[in-house]
Amino acid sequence: MNSGKTIFSQIMEFIPKYNFDKCVRRYNGNYRTLNFRCWDQFLCMSFAQSSHRESLRDIDACLNSQPNKLYHMGIRGNMSISNLFHANEKRDWRIYADYAQVLISKARVLYHDDSDFLLDLNNTIYALDSTTIDLCLSLFPWAKFRKHKAAIKLHTLLDLLGSIPSFIEITTGLIHDVNILDILIPEPGSYYIIDRGYLDYERLYRLHQDKAFFVNRAKKNLKFRRLYSNPVDKTKGLRCDHVVKLTGYKSSHFYPDKLRRVKFYDEENDRYLVFLSNNFNVSTLTIAELYRNRWKIELFFKWIKQHLKIKAFFGTSSNAVKTQIWIAISVYVLDAIIKKSLKIELSLYTILQIFSVSLLEKVPIYQLLTETISQNSEVCSSKQLNLWDL
Repeated sequence: MNSGKTIFSQIMEFIPKYNFDKCVRRYNGNYRTLNFRCWDQFLCMSFAQSSHRESLRDIDACLNSQPNKLYHMGIRGNMSISNLFHANEKRDWRIYADYAQVLISKARVLYHDDSDFLLDLNNTIYALDSTTIDLCLSLFPWAKFRKHKAAIKLHTLLDLLGSIPSFIEITTGLIHDVNILDILIPEPGSYYIIDRGYLDYERLYRLHQDKAFFVNRAKKNLKFRRLYSNPVDKTKGLRCDHVVKLTGYKSSHFYPDKLRRVKFYDEENDRYLVFLSNNFNVSTLTIAELYRNRWKIELFFKWIKQHLKIKAFFGTSSNAVKTQIWIAISVYVLDAIIKKSLKIELSLYTILQIFSVSLLEKVPIYQLLTETISQNSEVCSSKQLNLWDL
């Protein structure tokens, strides 16, 4: 990296600009635009995400306080509150949604051999869930949720191998989670780990017909007939492994094929969990372990809510909200790409915090991150006792 470039410019060099221009042309994003193009908007919003800005006025004050650096950051247009507000309100949010998918595809290739996932399966393993972002009803009347409350839902399909979202759908809070299965395109041979909110036998049978596997929590009122049992190791928390057929009037009609029912005792929380799956080949313990790894999507939601700007918005229209969320996802994935490409051992949280206070510094990005690692190592190797190690 050229040491004469700012950290922000070096971060943006990891972005395939050609693909961004293709997304802009697809939706005619720069139509009748002279002073503030889509790329300028993306850079300003990415800067806001990376530096934890709180408002449009905050973004404007920070960027225009260093006017001689804007050009070198790639911002060629006239950065002002009105220009950024108008761009967020009017420009098609699908530009940034499509571009986030380009970055996601790049990140998934980099994390394909991530060793963090312990199960020995060659198939892709996804967790599907949603998180609710509360909004003010008077400011966001389009985001219907409750009588006196507005909200949007972030429906996410997370690739558990590298914690990279492969599919995201943003809806109002009224949309039930199970409806997302209608627009999901299943990958044959992949595993989909889902909670009870997605228990719809007609939709699950479509997954089965598409040659995809699912692991789902069963409800307590499940009606079934046991066909035969498989032996289980009860010392590992397993209680039963049955092959069953549904006997409920609707459930048996919507899912006429056999299912696998696995019961597991969670000793830590003193509760029994019952799983349903259409995979009969993997071990009983693997079914339970697959569902246990679903907690990664909960950590993903917690992480992005804490560290990305997706709970307070710079605009009130649906277009502005979706634009901000998709650019936030792009920043998250971009930092994950940098971490993997440069083989940085720091956590993604630490990298984000370092970037937030160093965006306008002119040092090589690799030097900035590796010096932090060496400094941390020196602190740990000191003879002085460390309070947090006691």
